[in-house]
Amino acid sequence: MSSRRNFLKSSAGLAATLAVGPLAGAQTPPPPPPAAFPKVHFGDVEISRMIIGSNQFYGFSHFNGLLDQMMRDWNTSDRICQTLMDCEQNGINAYQYAHHDNCLKDLELFRSKGGKMHLIATDPGMTPVEDAVRRSGAMALYHHGEVTDRLYREGKMEQVHEYTKRLRQAGVRVGIGTHKPEVVEYAEDRGWDVDFYLLCAYNRTRTPEEIRQILGVVPVPANEVYLETDPPRAYEVARKTSKTCFLFKILAAGRVSRIPDGVENAFKEALTSIKPQDCIVVGMFPRFKDEIKENCDRVRRIMNYSA
Repeated sequence: MSSRRNFLKSSAGLAATLAVGPLAGAQTPPPPPPAAFPKVHFGDVEISRMIIGSNQFYGFSHFNGLLDQMMRDWNTSDRICQTLMDCEQNGINAYQYAHHDNCLKDLELFRSKGGKMHLIATDPGMTPVEDAVRRSGAMALYHHGEVTDRLYREGKMEQVHEYTKRLRQAGVRVGIGTHKPEVVEYAEDRGWDVDFYLLCAYNRTRTPEEIRQILGVVPVPANEVYLETDPPRAYEVARKTSKTCFLFKILAAGRVSRIPDGVENAFKEALTSIKPQDCIVVGMFPRFKDEIKENCDRVRRIMNYSA
């Protein structure tokens, strides 16, 4: 009986050692290196040809209120962090960051977990430039697109010009965001000292009067009209400027996904129409499928890219 008790004790000890000992001292394996992905030079760094957008994280679907709410509910801080991490693992290394609401808190969580992204940033609240730079650590800032378009309509573009001068003094890459190709032409014609433009593929800030002139009627809502003739015009303007352009809403805020091969064709049109140093900005909402890997694989395939 004594030998049997000793055997059981030693067996139990060995099992405990095997089950607990090695695990207790084990190190969490480091994540695999990011996947290879096409990049372009932007200032003194290289950034991915596709960068991740931020609208979907905070419920700006530009589609309807239900989707807005679904995006806000699903995108907790942890999920936003995971999406950014997944983008990084798939080769995306730049983030179109908007400095408002919980964005900074979510960005800090991502960084605390080892995440690294180059920020192409804006501040919809237009707080002092220096503050936005200090808090976000952005390498590039741009004048917010909705604000730019409003000032353009009101004939107050000099306010945009003054903002870009403050950006230059802050020591970051200087940009202008807009949904209107004519804004890019306006700044270029005047030789403004900017490094890049964040340009929407669709001119979605037309006034109801402008829409009526084109269509003869005003749809509801009037501020979300996406015309198939818009992307070629935006891409043409992007090609004409030597400045880097970031083309966003190439998918018409998801609307092209309802067209057979719409997403594939929209990516292809954008990537084959813009300059080699231009980038696309795409929002990712991986609730129902792995949009991140799908879109990254799509870019590699269209660009015939392999490491």
